[in-house]
Amino acid sequence: MFEDEETRELGGVVSTVRQNWTKQEIADIYSLPFHELMYRASAVHRMYWDPSEVQQCTLLSIKTGGCTEDCSYCSQSTRHNTFVKPTPTMKVQEVLEAARRAKEAGSTRFCMGAAWRELGNKKNAFNHILEMVRGVNGMGMEVCCTLGMLTAEQARELKEAGLSAYNHNLDTSPEHYPNVITTRSYEDRLQTIANVRDAGISVCCGGILGLGEEESDRVGLLHVLATLPEHPESVPINALVAVEGTPLGDKDEIDSVDAFDMARMIATARIVMPRTMVRLSAGRMSFSHAEQYLMFQAGANSIFNGDKLLTTANPEFDKDQAMFQKFGLKGKPAHKGPLVAPAESSGEVVITKVQGNSQQFA
Repeated sequence: MFEDEETRELGGVVSTVRQNWTKQEIADIYSLPFHELMYRASAVHRMYWDPSEVQQCTLLSIKTGGCTEDCSYCSQSTRHNTFVKPTPTMKVQEVLEAARRAKEAGSTRFCMGAAWRELGNKKNAFNHILEMVRGVNGMGMEVCCTLGMLTAEQARELKEAGLSAYNHNLDTSPEHYPNVITTRSYEDRLQTIANVRDAGISVCCGGILGLGEEESDRVGLLHVLATLPEHPESVPINALVAVEGTPLGDKDEIDSVDAFDMARMIATARIVMPRTMVRLSAGRMSFSHAEQYLMFQAGANSIFNGDKLLTTANPEFDKDQAMFQKFGLKGKPAHKGPLVAPAESSGEVVITKVQGNSQQFA
């Protein structure tokens, strides 16, 4: 859609969609004075998006607990003694009923998560998931799954069933990753992302703040995402929800993540990946409406709603609708591109085309 564009400019801020960012360039953006970072991110957001449009997604855990991975933050690992008890995979009709309720509450994307390391040879479970994907897609909703590692063939079958997007987070930088997870390599995750992208499925990939990382690790994560062959369709930014019984949940020295940490990460993601939806994800319940407004101003344009994210609490549908009304926000329809940015429609955005470097006023 934007292949013929060289740059966009609004209010003295110049933006371009590119995959050749250096880590130092991203670090320089991340470390800008907060007021300047927010201004630039807000300007970039308005060049490419209608800032009043926010995607609403619902995440359902269709298979909870019993995961063999050792992710230090996760309550669903069999290696950690948490409140989560393993449950069998939900029935197809139960999942479809949950999707109907989510649609009635305003969600346009329905995400299904299973606590597995990988799909592997779970043929019966995979067939049921394909049926779920077809059913949710048939309701006119976008469908997303997060099922662990995928082969290229599994990704192809999910695409044929109507899967819109696949979530597979990188969590943190390549350097810090071994301190958080040892049972799956960073390269394993990148390979799944490649399989998903090659199948024609939109990639949803982000990370978590509060894993004991340094600011350089946050920059490192954004550098990996911003230099993928294609920017992810969506980048979830999560704040760690510390769960008792997990290694990270039991560590007193781990600093909590505040609204300014989240806004800085969201703003930097918005600048380096201007056409990506940036999703305000786990941990949102710990932030006030005023703090969440700061994050929308930083460039977030997608949220998870519903009362639970896999196993941790999340604001209820009604509270989110009241917040949307307070902020003047509206939901993004399913299976439709984003609204044209008002600043583009009004001619405020200066677009420079690749051919001949000609300028036009949108």
